[in-house]
Amino acid sequence: MDKQIIATLADWTGANTWVIQVFVVVFLAMFADLVKRRLVQRLHQRFSRTDNPWDDDVLQAASRPLTLLIWVVGITLAADIVRAESESVLFNIIDPIRQVGVIVAGAWFLVRLTARLQETVIARGLESGEPYDRTTADAIAKLVRLSVIITAALVILQTLGFSVSGVLAFGGIGGIAVGFAAKDLLANFFGGLMIYLDRPFLIGDWIRSPDRDIEGTVEHIGWRLTTIRSFSKRPIYVPNSTFASIAVENPSRMTHRRIYETIGLRYEDAAKVGDILKDIETMLRQHPEIDDSQTLMVNFNSFAPSSLDFFIYTFTHTTNWVKYHAVKQDVLLNIERIIREHGAEIAFPTSTVHVPDAIRFDSPPPAGAGQ
Repeated sequence: MDKQIIATLADWTGANTWVIQVFVVVFLAMFADLVKRRLVQRLHQRFSRTDNPWDDDVLQAASRPLTLLIWVVGITLAADIVRAESESVLFNIIDPIRQVGVIVAGAWFLVRLTARLQETVIARGLESGEPYDRTTADAIAKLVRLSVIITAALVILQTLGFSVSGVLAFGGIGGIAVGFAAKDLLANFFGGLMIYLDRPFLIGDWIRSPDRDIEGTVEHIGWRLTTIRSFSKRPIYVPNSTFASIAVENPSRMTHRRIYETIGLRYEDAAKVGDILKDIETMLRQHPEIDDSQTLMVNFNSFAPSSLDFFIYTFTHTTNWVKYHAVKQDVLLNIERIIREHGAEIAFPTSTVHVPDAIRFDSPPPAGAGQ
């Protein structure tokens, strides 16, 4: 009985060696994938102990594309064995599938590597405190990913037997029609490109537009929209083409903040105005938060209806909004102190009625008189 089973199995395997070959190829693919996983884990443990982050990025970017490559090659090799046995025309697509799979795996690796490098550059800049341009890093990463995807698509088309020159020519003709149909989309795309090239603002900058009700912190610059977080914490989504037709202020790039205030003294204190202004100017020049290398002015300005007005015009060292208001508060309180020390007072709106000496006010007759 055992001899009969062995003979039957030998006859079956002799007639169906391709099944064994397919099994061996699939098993080898599974084994190669397992070896790849173990190798990646060990390399990851080893690379994590080094100070260089780039090796980790390459390893993490290559992990999944390698799995895809192993299985694409393994499955297509098994399919080649089946094709040789069955001679079906259906299996003629195996070679294109293998080639496309290899191209996709390579493109996927490059896209993942670009994303990992982008994250590493940004993280290292934040940790070390070194100056870096996050907007430029994002722009370069997006351009590299777009270039990889377009190149991979063209190579796949060429692999599948399409004429790339014909596709490009058709794309040129179709691009005209698409351009008219999607002119707003293209305007936003080129608007985003100009933002990346001219860099009027970067991610994290505080910007505002005097032409539109737009003010806040830039959170994201995309190819179509720029996201701005207003000070009320509401997101504002601005099409990039808008920035080509409006003026944009970037207070984040100011070098100083200005203090410009007008203060009034009473007319009774006219004789003290000169001394008060001198002391205020001295106080400003000695103030540690005031930059006296910039324009600094303390001058009598006008005879107002109920006050003698003077103004202060100076700049702080800090550009931080919160600290600026603390400095401004200290300056104004010092000005009030100087005025008080001179025996003067800050004026407030008053009205004075002058009565000529010739006019007399007689007392009213007592109640009940003349009755």
